[in-house]
Amino acid sequence: MEDYRKLRIEQMKKDYEVSGFPRIYSDYTVEEVMLPMRDGIRIKTVIYKPKADGKYPVLLQRTCYPADEPIIIVDAQNCACRGYIFVYQFCRGTGESQGEWIPNINERNDGIDTIDWIHSQPWCDGIGYWGLSYAALAGWAVADVVKGKVDSMFLLHYGADRFVSAYHKGLFHHDVLTAWSMQNAGRKITADYETSCRYLPHIKVDEALWGEKLPWYRDYIANEYLEDEYWQQGWWKELRDISAKTELPLYILSGWYDHHHESTMKIWSCLKPETRTMSWLEIGGWNHMLQPVLEDKKVEHLENSQVKKALLWFDMTLKRKQKPTGRVHYYVPGRDCWMQADDWEKVERFKKVLYLDAENLSLCRSCDGIQTATRSYTYDPADPVPTNGGDCTLASWLKTGSLLQAQPGWRDDVITFLSEPLEEEMVICGKIDVELWVKTDCENTAFFASIDEMTAENKSYHIRTSAATIRHEMPRDTAYIPETPIKAVIDMSDICYALPAGSRIRIDVTSSDFPQYHIHSNQPGGWAYAEKNKIARQTILTGEAFPSCVKIPCMRS
Repeated sequence: MEDYRKLRIEQMKKDYEVSGFPRIYSDYTVEEVMLPMRDGIRIKTVIYKPKADGKYPVLLQRTCYPADEPIIIVDAQNCACRGYIFVYQFCRGTGESQGEWIPNINERNDGIDTIDWIHSQPWCDGIGYWGLSYAALAGWAVADVVKGKVDSMFLLHYGADRFVSAYHKGLFHHDVLTAWSMQNAGRKITADYETSCRYLPHIKVDEALWGEKLPWYRDYIANEYLEDEYWQQGWWKELRDISAKTELPLYILSGWYDHHHESTMKIWSCLKPETRTMSWLEIGGWNHMLQPVLEDKKVEHLENSQVKKALLWFDMTLKRKQKPTGRVHYYVPGRDCWMQADDWEKVERFKKVLYLDAENLSLCRSCDGIQTATRSYTYDPADPVPTNGGDCTLASWLKTGSLLQAQPGWRDDVITFLSEPLEEEMVICGKIDVELWVKTDCENTAFFASIDEMTAENKSYHIRTSAATIRHEMPRDTAYIPETPIKAVIDMSDICYALPAGSRIRIDVTSSDFPQYHIHSNQPGGWAYAEKNKIARQTILTGEAFPSCVKIPCMRS
């Protein structure tokens, strides 16, 4: 990680020099303030100013990651030399800030108090908020109540719907929230990450392996339904509702392979129409840190410099005080180009449906004539399919993205279906749905589907993965009767991806993807309370009576 920070710092320095926004001042001053919050807690706040009298636009960043201070200082120094005052602050209980570190819930009041203070300073000529990941959360936390004080926000890689980042149809994102919780528990946790993810019953992993209870982590894993009270009141409900009340220009940045991408898209869709008309949504072919993750693909036009994007946005909204014109800008893997739309929902699309044929392990254009057939496999939770090409990964960042996949048949518990070669280019654009007719000999289980591109050279590259549990395909209090056919709808997050003529669509069906998701125990009830695993016999059904299919949104050329 230290080597990564050094490389990132060097790249940032280069990005500033070639950004097109030259230095205006040769030097800067640095001041540190222990800023009091409304409850008396003092928070470390650092202020970089151009070494010249006057009022300047202020860039604010609030973070819980003191180890990233050397990176933040590069931004602070370079922005001060370009005519901004740069203020960064460590969240309470982190760095040298006072108070108890409890993630998330203090960011609203502390952020409001900080912005009020900056706005009252004689050197302040408008405020812009800039944050990635948790620092973006700290921006979202106040976005609806700072109009008139904050002129615009640049929010990268965070969606303000925490439930979407935590769960998908009953499957918990270990690689995001378990990994993050272990790294940010407020104390050093030395337990092995994957051992922690596998621990049963998982509700007790904190006491058993981490040293003591971590109540806020237990809250995550004990509430797997959006309807649970935990998600429907308090801070997470308040945060989820903020976007619909925000009236600021927003530059919202996401990545096709960022673990907050699905939540980011949901929050964008919740913005007021008038807010969207002055906001930007941009989606690139990168991971959480804007690194390209498109193996063997051209990325000559990726445009992944956060520095240049920030300087462009704040020059327009703070220095020139212009109101942006709304736009959606998105990168197309496979074409190595960017496309633009007035809004994501307005991109012209049509649905291409391919039907699974279990007898021939193929994907067909029509269900007519496909004989009823089944394909079965054994799923053993003790031997899960390893993540390779994650859409929602953080700790396993080397396994994130459109990566080269194993050949079909590489495991007995991964069933592959292949289409005929494409006759012309296909540009996937939107949410892919896989509708699987399945049955199992257990009371509950999971089914995963992965969509890949298989090239004319028989190399496969990941596009999207998602999953569903039997428990979450039924009314909450309904029990599944083993061996009963049921339709599982596996919906995937938005993607744009171009496949050339000659490539095939590949679908892999299995029952695990670890550690991107928790390993399903095949037991009924809440996943975090299962005390042991059970081996499951899984069956995929196809044919006219059981029309398992994939529905692919395609862009009209």
